[in-house]
Amino acid sequence: MKIGMNLLLWTDDPTQEKYLPLYDRLKRMGFDGVELPVFNVDPKRFAELGRRLDDIGLERTAVTVRTVADNPVSPDAAVRALSVDKTKAVLDCCQAGGMSVLAGPYYAALGHFTGVGPTKDELAWGVESMRPVADHAQDAGVMLALEFLNRFEIYLLNCAADAAKFVREVGKPACRMMYDTFHAHIEEKDVASAIRGCANEMVHVHISENDRSTPGVGQVDWATTFRTFKEVGYDGWLTIEAFGLALPSLAAATKIWRPMFGSEEQLAADGCAFIKKMWNQAASPRSAATPPKPKATKPLAKLRASAAGRAKPKVAARPSKKSTPAKKSMKVKPVKKAKPVKKAKPATKRGGRR
Repeated sequence: MKIGMNLLLWTDDPTQEKYLPLYDRLKRMGFDGVELPVFNVDPKRFAELGRRLDDIGLERTAVTVRTVADNPVSPDAAVRALSVDKTKAVLDCCQAGGMSVLAGPYYAALGHFTGVGPTKDELAWGVESMRPVADHAQDAGVMLALEFLNRFEIYLLNCAADAAKFVREVGKPACRMMYDTFHAHIEEKDVASAIRGCANEMVHVHISENDRSTPGVGQVDWATTFRTFKEVGYDGWLTIEAFGLALPSLAAATKIWRPMFGSEEQLAADGCAFIKKMWNQAASPRSAATPPKPKATKPLAKLRASAAGRAKPKVAARPSKKSTPAKKSMKVKPVKKAKPVKKAKPATKRGGRR
């Protein structure tokens, strides 16, 4: 397992010189790598940044998006072709900068809606557009990690099952999917089942709280999430994705209107410590037993049955001794209380005056 930090908390251009001290501090916090947004396509600048990060000792992944102008599922073939070229150019930056994974929802335009769900044509165009991208990724030594988003941000892939199915239809070794805890918190009814269902296709994970702030302080079911990651044998990146007010354009896209944390670096430090704690707890024998792995269902059931059997004599003994007096008291009390009420004529008259 490796812990990463998405740089979108600070910037959409991580190649700027001023962020080098930040990378050094993230390394000292305990991060294994950083996730670099690739919006400005410039392989030379990313190559230089990669060399700097090598010196610091940080590995890299990347993230990008597509827009309406280069929508992979557009009905316009020219727009779809442009999407392929744009994502290939991003992959060239990844290769230059040493980014091993390209995450994000670049299978469709972010924030664009038609008013209905995905059509068969759109899904087919998405698969068709992704195949040459996946071939280019394989040549560049980069793994594609397609990110499903909640229904309010995209409409093509909204849950883990959608993304896993899409990846299988693409059918390319360099095309897989990622799991994001923020989107899953909105869309999945059962996060354990969702993770199990996409385990074979999952190569990347975003650790993101339900309000996009510090992981561990919100409502995401972290215990189940981490236990299930362990259960399915996931051992890849756990990358924090959080958003704040540092980038006005990004704040508008992510709908962040108020301060959600004390400082960006405090969020990063606390988030890193939280991931380590949860990962270690998920590895403990006690936490690993609940919920059980599918293969361990029978032994655990026997263990529970045995525990229940040992507890039965104690539980049964208590009501059996007290059951008779309890029944008598319930019958007697209403009768004793009823007689005074009927004979209390003065009380009735006073009640009448009220």
